[in-house]
Amino acid sequence: MNHRSLVDRRTLLRGAGVSLALPLMDSLTWASGDRLSKPPVRLGFMYMPHGVIMDEFWPKSPEAYHKTPPPAIESLRPVLDQCLMMKGISGVPISPFNGAPHALELSTWLTATLPDADTRSRINIAISADQIMANYVGAQTLLPSLELATMPQTWKENQAGLHEAYYSHCSYRSPTQPVPAEIDPRNVLNRLFGKQGDAARVTKVNALDRQMLDRVLGGARDLRRTLARTDQRKLDEYLHSVRAVERRIAAIEQRQQEAALEKAGVRSAKRHASDSPPIEVKIPEGEKRSEYMQVMCDLTVLAFQTDTTRVSTYIGSTPNGVSYPELGFTDKHHSQTHHENRKEMVRKVAAITKFNIDQFAYMVKKMASLREGDGTLLDNCIMMWGSGLEDGNKHRRENLPFIVAGKGGGSIKTGRFLPDVKGNQGDLLTTLLSCAGVPVDRPIGIATKQITEMKS
Repeated sequence: MNHRSLVDRRTLLRGAGVSLALPLMDSLTWASGDRLSKPPVRLGFMYMPHGVIMDEFWPKSPEAYHKTPPPAIESLRPVLDQCLMMKGISGVPISPFNGAPHALELSTWLTATLPDADTRSRINIAISADQIMANYVGAQTLLPSLELATMPQTWKENQAGLHEAYYSHCSYRSPTQPVPAEIDPRNVLNRLFGKQGDAARVTKVNALDRQMLDRVLGGARDLRRTLARTDQRKLDEYLHSVRAVERRIAAIEQRQQEAALEKAGVRSAKRHASDSPPIEVKIPEGEKRSEYMQVMCDLTVLAFQTDTTRVSTYIGSTPNGVSYPELGFTDKHHSQTHHENRKEMVRKVAAITKFNIDQFAYMVKKMASLREGDGTLLDNCIMMWGSGLEDGNKHRRENLPFIVAGKGGGSIKTGRFLPDVKGNQGDLLTTLLSCAGVPVDRPIGIATKQITEMKS
């Protein structure tokens, strides 16, 4: 007989004061009250500024979507049947802030709302879609939401007199409260798998210290013996992924410590513990951005897989001078978007777009490889990649680029390219929340309807 144990969604492996959440397994079905529950739907957003090269991004036809996908989305080919693309979603008209296209790229992306024109120097916009969902489901998880970024949110610019935070924030807990994003992978790990203090608050310790992690994972051996064979394999894969993330972050930290010491004239091979304290992990110019982005993507996957949170945003970059040396050039992203159709600049923008979508593809393909319930983790997620501009050359916003991956627990019909959708950014966000099971009592921002073509 197949015995199935009901466990609370917060069931954890514990050891040395550190806790590690478990993924969903058939042998340990999540309990919701006195009844079995389906895996929850998670909602995630990943952002890139400055728009795309349209001919390199949009499929030529619904048929070509699968047969000959455009270069920008080639890395998604293995999971295109689990993705949805829709052409025709317009952004928020920015008048009277016509001089602030970049300040409004990110700030309107999840709010579908313009800042208040009478209080430009202060944050006053709207609660964002991710935080609307966090308010609805956040009490059921350890973290209500997870906000990540690849670079600091410290850009100093005041386009059209708007507060500088509009330039680098997409999440707003309330109209006047932007939610800061975490850029240090180690701090994210502390939040996801941190040591609990006396007040049940996550303390600032190395959550994946090897000795403590060994004690926690050692407890998995006893649990493993109680699981079905398929769940034993799932547990092994999950714990391996935790170890893999830890190793990657440790390697990044070690490389940056060595670089800092070399710059100070100290050879890292001669470094002693007393020489200098460990430096803060930052995203350095000139390093491989893909490594950092993939670590952040892995952390998102782990957070969703363990039901540590059901809402995540990841700002891949902001419109403030980022470059991509690993692509073979150091030109700033923003400068290249004003290409005036010059071939080499267009090529570089297309390469940057493909690079960012490649990182999104890395994340969703990993989700698609993880079993959950009767399907995969991706089946129970809604992951949206997109930009706040259609085209950085002219700052157009009439046809924003979006990719939606995941079926949202069966609420979204994927495997399609819809070339002529009528709707706006608010319509899209309102529909995504509906597909995630969040009741929306009023439209988001400029929304007037739901986009029913998206739904199953």
